[in-house]
Amino acid sequence: MPDRAMQPTPFSIEQSAKAAREASRRLATLTSEQKNAALADLSGTLEQPDTVQALLRANALDMRESAARGLPAPKLMRLELTEDSVRSLARSLRAVAALPDPIGAVTRDDRLVNGLRVRKVRTPLGVVAMVYEARPGVTIEAFALCFKAGNACILKGGKESAHSNAALSEIIRQVLAERDLPAEAMHSVSTMNRDELKELLGLNQYIDLVIPRGGRELIEFVVGHSTIPTIQHFQGVCHIFVDESADLEMAVNVCATAKTSAPAACNAAECILIHKNIADRFVPALVQRYARDGVEVRGTPLVQALAGSGETGAGHVRLAQSEDFGHEFLDLVVAMRIVENVDEAIDHIATYGSNHTEAILTCDGASAEMFTAGVQSSCVLVNASTRFNDGFSLGLGAEIGISTSRIHAYGPMGLEELTTQRWVVEGNGHCR
Repeated sequence: MPDRAMQPTPFSIEQSAKAAREASRRLATLTSEQKNAALADLSGTLEQPDTVQALLRANALDMRESAARGLPAPKLMRLELTEDSVRSLARSLRAVAALPDPIGAVTRDDRLVNGLRVRKVRTPLGVVAMVYEARPGVTIEAFALCFKAGNACILKGGKESAHSNAALSEIIRQVLAERDLPAEAMHSVSTMNRDELKELLGLNQYIDLVIPRGGRELIEFVVGHSTIPTIQHFQGVCHIFVDESADLEMAVNVCATAKTSAPAACNAAECILIHKNIADRFVPALVQRYARDGVEVRGTPLVQALAGSGETGAGHVRLAQSEDFGHEFLDLVVAMRIVENVDEAIDHIATYGSNHTEAILTCDGASAEMFTAGVQSSCVLVNASTRFNDGFSLGLGAEIGISTSRIHAYGPMGLEELTTQRWVVEGNGHCR
């Protein structure tokens, strides 16, 4: 793919939304073979060396400009594309292509006593608008999932990733054109200002669903101004509860990597809850590991007392303030508290959690059952890191976001969550 300078393209927001609506009508009729072939072509294009290098050059511009604007290091990590991450995007496209096509799937098929055949069938939503920040990979993943589910998409990326998104969008539209598919199935823009975004959020005659993905300020803006149904999560305040029966060596590693592997991710652990009966052994070990990994611990006075002395002990634990619990740090910072039992851990999560992701580390089946029943977050894990709550890790191929709205989509949104269901009824001259 040759490099091209980013040129502002005059467009009408309403015209683009209308074009996406028209494209969605054709997408709804595509066969699985047509959709999978286009995704395979896109995957192959992303793996071509010249494409990879062009994407990295575009991304390097974003990285330089964002660093100059003072974008925090964790967000720069999310913004960066590498050869490995581009190859990962190509693999995710193949994974989505390999998934069963939900469109046309029959979820109910009844023959009524009057002879009518009544079926409930999965169908596309229509047009999905997504508003997101500094993650260029979302451009590929969101398009792939919307396309496979028969939806057109309008992708409003952040200005931080403008060059990267433009390059990725050009590749997508080129592949669609080569397959004689409507390029209007995907609209991408990173330069839209707040007034233009408000206009987009008011186009409910063309757009069926809005998904904001980013910081709390962005999500609150979208939810506050949208006249279109919206799915979102405001925060990822994720907890790990270390039960008294836990394998402590395993627990140290899970708690540490759940924070350090991607501290700015929404599924990173933000608070560690520790059973009182193991606290005297576990707290010092975990605090030492966090000190080694560069993680700041904000703990209660009891945590400080148990941490021990020295730079990797109490001296490394900062006294937690009330606002540290229920806070999404998005950085190498974690809160820590001792609890009496499973019930108190569940109560803490009910008070401070965000319905995103919680985990229990335990060797006691009864404790695991109590925790998974008592915690109603979108994903609850037993003896596994909170970092597994994403579409790719849970076998969805990719995800368009994680919903903490308790509606039809709760948790990672894959293909099925980008469909709705309608009724198809067959009669034989039936009248009422």
